Amino acid sequence: MIAGHTIGVIIPALNEEQSIGSVLEALPAAFDIVVVVDNGSTDATARIASSKGARVVHESERGYGAACLRGIAELASNPPDVVLFMDADASDHPDDALHVSTYVASGQCDFCIGSRTRGDHERGSLTPVQHFGNWLSTTLIRWIWKAPYTDLGPLRALRYTTLCAMNMEDRTWGWTIEMQIKAAMLNVQTLEIPVRYRVRIGTSKISGTVMGSIKAGTKIIATIAKYALR
Repeated sequence: MIAGHTIGVIIPALNEEQSIGSVLEALPAAFDIVVVVDNGSTDATARIASSKGARVVHESERGYGAACLRGIAELASNPPDVVLFMDADASDHPDDALHVSTYVASGQCDFCIGSRTRGDHERGSLTPVQHFGNWLSTTLIRWIWKAPYTDLGPLRALRYTTLCAMNMEDRTWGWTIEMQIKAAMLNVQTLEIPVRYRVRIGTSKISGTVMGSIKAGTKIIATIAKYALR
């Protein structure tokens, strides 16, 4: 609990047995519930997460958005005040997870995004494709919705009521940008803060492959076009 508000954490995970244990061990004690969404892992991800005290749920449909939606559904019966999303690969810094949550819980904003591009990111933690994709996507959002984002980073926290109002839909790689576009469309009080970003443990399922990068980039641009046309 932070500033009298409960915090729920959602961590999508796909074959992250090398990192999930250390990620969970490093989480601040202030977080009230941690949900790890096993997105079809074929390794020991789910077993390790459970042994570290996380609530493990399963989503067989592959996709970052599908996993996040499953995590939200798990929290719905007893929703926290604030929901934090973070990755399972140890690239996000646990202290920064606490910081973005605190900005929301303390009432300084309704949606806080951790910007890797404004923060201290390790060499190699962001690929050239990710740098370009972030620049292009945030530039388009700035032109269309006047929202001054600098990153589509995975570390983000928002009020549960705000999350419900967004009515999130995307089940694949358009999840993060859908959330940021809807925040702009709904005039959500948003704050972007610099965060640290580390070289991930293991291989990325998106930026780690050429095809994954192409699919993710295409989906992100398609998502921008979809909401711009609305």
